[in-house]
Amino acid sequence: MGQAPGSMPAYGAPYGAAAAAPLKTNGMAVASLVLSCVGIIPFLIGIPCVLGIIFGFVSRSQIRNSNGTQGGSGLALAGIIVGFSLIAIAVIGIIIAVAIGNSCTTVNGYTSCSTN
Repeated sequence: MGQAPGSMPAYGAPYGAAAAAPLKTNGMAVASLVLSCVGIIPFLIGIPCVLGIIFGFVSRSQIRNSNGTQGGSGLALAGIIVGFSLIAIAVIGIIIAVAIGNSCTTVNGYTSCSTN
């Protein structure tokens, strides 16, 4: 027995291709990447990078515990990587600035410091 065109299939019967529900992207994962990228602005003193790293770890935990209903793990990971990278670059820049800015020499017991 066939089914009339346009009618609904019986309960439990296949109805075309099964459509998977789209994953919802975790909002904290997006915020993690955005905050980490905003952390490149010098006058913000790297605070967004720290928040981006925190949001990244929290969102990856939420995604892991969502039983496959949330996505965005890659965004969160990118936020963590960008945040740590920008903090590392800032620390290296500060070390270089301090090393170049304070050059002191000692000759015969006398210390002479010059700032460039």
